[in-house]
Amino acid sequence: MQNTRSETTGQSVIREIEDRFIYKDGLLIDKKTGVKASKINGRYEVVSLNGKRWSVHRLVYLLHHGELPDMVDHKDGNPTNNKIENLRAATRAENGQNQKLNIKNTSGCKGVVWVKSHKKWRVDVAFFGKRKSFGYFEDLELADLVATEARDLYHGEFARHY
Repeated sequence: MQNTRSETTGQSVIREIEDRFIYKDGLLIDKKTGVKASKINGRYEVVSLNGKRWSVHRLVYLLHHGELPDMVDHKDGNPTNNKIENLRAATRAENGQNQKLNIKNTSGCKGVVWVKSHKKWRVDVAFFGKRKSFGYFEDLELADLVATEARDLYHGEFARHY
């Protein structure tokens, strides 16, 4: 079960959002000016609401669902795509499972690393903070297939393969 902020806090913030913004296709539009209200801060779109900085994806989720989970995940991995269809409640672990391929990855396959001492590819998949090994493989394509199947099995809808 997801932890959510208190119902009272959520309802008051929803009223503030509705008073100040119009939601349209993943954007919060300022009612007074008619223009996009958010700015990019790091990776995320943010707005100021009553002196507090909020991530747009969290406000959009709150506006549509009436509650605010600890994490709001972007299904497609794009932190600026704040369309409600692209947002879902997630745990920290689920949010991590939906991460893209790390830029330091040298195999080109998520969860697959070359082990020099074995002269083989090893498949590891993280699940609930622990790494589970799925063995060593001579063939990179087979190792990638095993990693993909393991992510599907252990990560479910949060599995990202690229």
